[in-house]
Amino acid sequence: MGPLTGVKIIELAGIGPGPFCGMMLSDMGAEVIRIDRLGSRARGQDVLNRGRQSIAVDLKSEAGREVVLKLCESADAIFEGFRPGVTERLGLGPEDCQGRNKRLVYGRMTGWGQDGPMAQAAGHDINYIALTGALHAIGPKDGKPVPPLNLVGDFGGGGMLLAFGLVCAILEAHRSGEGQVVDAAMVDGAAALMAMFFTMHAGGMFKEERASNMLDGGAHFYGTYETQDGKHIALGSIEPQFYALLVEKAGLDAEDFSAQMNQSRWPEYQDKLKAVFKRKTRDEWCDIMEGSDVCFAPVLSISEVADHPHNQARGTFQVLEGVMQPAPAPRFSRTSVGLTHGSKSPGADTRQVLEAAGYDAQQIDQLIDSGAVGLPA
Repeated sequence: MGPLTGVKIIELAGIGPGPFCGMMLSDMGAEVIRIDRLGSRARGQDVLNRGRQSIAVDLKSEAGREVVLKLCESADAIFEGFRPGVTERLGLGPEDCQGRNKRLVYGRMTGWGQDGPMAQAAGHDINYIALTGALHAIGPKDGKPVPPLNLVGDFGGGGMLLAFGLVCAILEAHRSGEGQVVDAAMVDGAAALMAMFFTMHAGGMFKEERASNMLDGGAHFYGTYETQDGKHIALGSIEPQFYALLVEKAGLDAEDFSAQMNQSRWPEYQDKLKAVFKRKTRDEWCDIMEGSDVCFAPVLSISEVADHPHNQARGTFQVLEGVMQPAPAPRFSRTSVGLTHGSKSPGADTRQVLEAAGYDAQQIDQLIDSGAVGLPA
């Protein structure tokens, strides 16, 4: 029932940002058929692989290649996450696939992009965000840059931007009748996520020294503090009225803390707040501040998030086949989204997918017997 119901997308299986893109699309109701490698095995309940059918294919065989091309004939899009040129060598590049379906959108997910001097080099999230200024800006003032998990390059700048690009190109193909290639590079996506900080830098409002700015931990009113029980709380009291409420609820001297935007006093204020927040437990501070306009929240671990009343009320996390995981996002008023099933074993839907593509039982048996496609290992 999601907003992408009726859209059919082929996913050439990969890791990290590729599966995340497939998850985003299938969560929204798209029919996503995952092309797994023949002989690959499931890794337990992989949240990133939820909601899709799986067909196991030997992409190096002529018959296996033909299966993928046939699936492309009725698809709106296909996407892959190999290095530039790999799918061309497999006979599954844009020209091959769009030769079967001129309306087909072809998505390409790489770290460095399809061209440029680093296009063929290996890399990971940390490398891509290093090249965009994002990594340099994150970390303590007196320490080294700290990777923000692999959220900025792989998932935010990569998989999510690829999903956005695919939907954009599918909409355009419905108007023009022609598909196109979407070049989603994590380095480009991570750079796009830094747009606000380029604005601040251009206006002289962003220092390149870490933890010296309002949003990087430099400000006493925007950061995290340890509590009496060794846990942490998070503050974001930027606006004057929210800051005034923080001062009130924390029991601070309003006159002493009146110079909110005087950066020379931020270290002093931070030291005083550290001492204040150590006087009570995290739960005690929640009782005082949570739900107010202080812009406050407890810092929860992964094992705690599902128990928080707000997350429970919104169903932000759900259990699917025994695994706690994030629910589909965003929400829609009419075309509701929901979780259907978890990750399938590679090849779990081989027969069903081939039947839907027009293969008869004898042809399917021949493909299985030849090793071009397979069932779960």
